[in-house]
Amino acid sequence: MTTIADLNQKAKEILTKNDRGGYTIPTAGLYPYQWNWDSAFAALGFAAFDVKRAWQELETLFSAQWDDGMVPHIVFHRQDPGYFPGPDVWGGTGPVPSSGITQPPVAATMARFIFERDQDGSQEAIQALFPKMRAWHNWFFKWRLDQGAACVTHPWEAGRDNTPEWDDAMARIDPVGVGEYERRDTTHVDGSMRPTKFDYDRYVWLVQMGNRLKWNQQKLLEENPFRIADPTMTFILLRAHRDLLVLGEAIGADIRGMAEEIEMLEGGAASLWNEKIKSFDARDTKSGEWTNCVSNASFLCWYAGIDQKEQSAQLERVLDAVKFGVPSHDPESPKFDGRRYWRGPTWAVVNFLIGIGLEEMEHPLAERVREATRQLITEFGFAEYFDPHDGTPAGGQFFTWTAAVWLSWASPTIGENNGIN
Repeated sequence: MTTIADLNQKAKEILTKNDRGGYTIPTAGLYPYQWNWDSAFAALGFAAFDVKRAWQELETLFSAQWDDGMVPHIVFHRQDPGYFPGPDVWGGTGPVPSSGITQPPVAATMARFIFERDQDGSQEAIQALFPKMRAWHNWFFKWRLDQGAACVTHPWEAGRDNTPEWDDAMARIDPVGVGEYERRDTTHVDGSMRPTKFDYDRYVWLVQMGNRLKWNQQKLLEENPFRIADPTMTFILLRAHRDLLVLGEAIGADIRGMAEEIEMLEGGAASLWNEKIKSFDARDTKSGEWTNCVSNASFLCWYAGIDQKEQSAQLERVLDAVKFGVPSHDPESPKFDGRRYWRGPTWAVVNFLIGIGLEEMEHPLAERVREATRQLITEFGFAEYFDPHDGTPAGGQFFTWTAAVWLSWASPTIGENNGIN
């Protein structure tokens, strides 16, 4: 029988085995590079047993920051033929070969969690990282806001690649000229668990467009047909900016304007409330239409410090419909697919974000989300994601951020392994 001590040890082993020397890959084979938000979660996982290594993870991520402040979603530290699209397809212009888009900026929040574990030993790290994180957030303010809400310009940017929220916008894209390419993801994972070819053609077309425009943000703003005000990005950026302000105050940094920026993001978050479905929702800025989807991103409002009673009713309904945490798409929707990536599976890492938000607000559903995630990992291991009905592990295995979630939040021995609570 697997014990909690066994799981704690296994989680540490996963982080160690996925360590590539200063940065951590999500899992071998499927994701052989450093991914932006995965890396921030990895840092939090390392902090449970090695704070110095935790800071190194974030420092390596920010070594790839572009001159305009953007931190890319993939950093190609060394070439790996097992992944497509690689650096040659992206044509990134940063100091390290990278993709040309970003990901949800969880780094400042994870940095705050780590800092609060060891303030005296973390001063130097925060002094170095604060201006870089501020520059990244400023990049969002300059290029990615719509009515104060943060937008995504590629499905991969939200980290929720094939969520039904993108379906209509993707259907309007004609991937003319995309050419032949060889997917590598389906050589590692069953294709039924991954995005379809219809989706992938459009993913690649958007990458090719960005490369053609040399990732010039003004030109992309004018030409890119995919631009969606997204709850994931908005709630995570709002929370991150709150945490960055706290870090700035702690080290005596220049924090002028940050309170006003937080107010602007709060207005943006409010703009994502879809009264028709009584939920926070994504808004297509090109068509002006709602996506009319309840997703796990809808429930990140508490993580951002926003309590919404009607969203609570949605969360209770969704939790009642499945067994293991918060599914990535409404289980009552005809588009729900319990094992296809972001169209239904439950993700321990998003449960974590939702859960800590609920806990901070002393929400009555908080312990239910944590306990479901704990049970999921205890019974089914450290997979990338899981079927929310029966817990079947799906996607990549021995996954870094699932291990990090266990060490920092889900394990019942958090106090013993120096977790965040």
